[in-house]
Amino acid sequence: MKKTNILVSGAAGQSGGLILRELASRQQPVRALARNIASAKNGTDIPLIEWIEGDMLAKDILRPALEGVERTILISSANDRMVETQCTFIDACKEAGVNHVIKFSGEESQQGYDAQQFRFTREHEQIEDYLEKSGLQWTHLRPSQFMQVYLRETAAISRHGALRLPLASIQMSPVDLRDVAKIAASLLIDGGYHGRSLRITGPEALSISEIARILSDTTGKEIPYVPVSWDERKAALAATGMPGYFLDALAEQTAERVSKPQAFIDISTHQLFDITPTTFAQFAEQHKHIF
Repeated sequence: MKKTNILVSGAAGQSGGLILRELASRQQPVRALARNIASAKNGTDIPLIEWIEGDMLAKDILRPALEGVERTILISSANDRMVETQCTFIDACKEAGVNHVIKFSGEESQQGYDAQQFRFTREHEQIEDYLEKSGLQWTHLRPSQFMQVYLRETAAISRHGALRLPLASIQMSPVDLRDVAKIAASLLIDGGYHGRSLRITGPEALSISEIARILSDTTGKEIPYVPVSWDERKAALAATGMPGYFLDALAEQTAERVSKPQAFIDISTHQLFDITPTTFAQFAEQHKHIF
């Protein structure tokens, strides 16, 4: 395979996987770092990928993975070692002479949302700060809630006949992760936008009731939104085996979201990259077979 100067980390995850597919659709060779290649491939082979298996905390793996890399996108799991993992990766990029690190970050779309009240947005900002002080060229991608999170609710919708979330009557402006992948792929191929934080939301501020109505219209089956307490939601998530650290983080996120019920819309990054934002109705129709 032709050598590539692009690396996608976190390649086994949903975000990394969609970025790889977008790069492949553009015939762009890419190197991909994943803890488990078999899991990352998930039974399918994406062309033009040079796979490297290893943990992002393992510097002996990161050295060969980053050799010859000019640009990389920094993605890792949201867990209790996210800061350590991503800062280790940034150090390895500096040692390897990587020119440009694109940090896949996040930003809540509630007006007035305090990022310090939710550990993952707080930790993303901590990592962003570390990257900015590293001396490397950087760009931060800051997408809001992904439309894809609603796909995870399908089993519960089937079981209860309703969308049950602890979000009162707040608005969200969810973005299709495929839109974000297109932006990330363009950055990886073309570079630029150094020293910029790129906010990305969907094109609509929707209440959870409106999201449920779109799902109902798409499926032809009534799916009401039923607000539940955080304790009810926590019990349901705990029953799936979700770790306590993540449950605690979601409790923080939920409390801050509910306290800031109005959402903003910012599609300026879509416009920078000439991408038409996907509406939630379009997303629901494209995933109708799942919903």
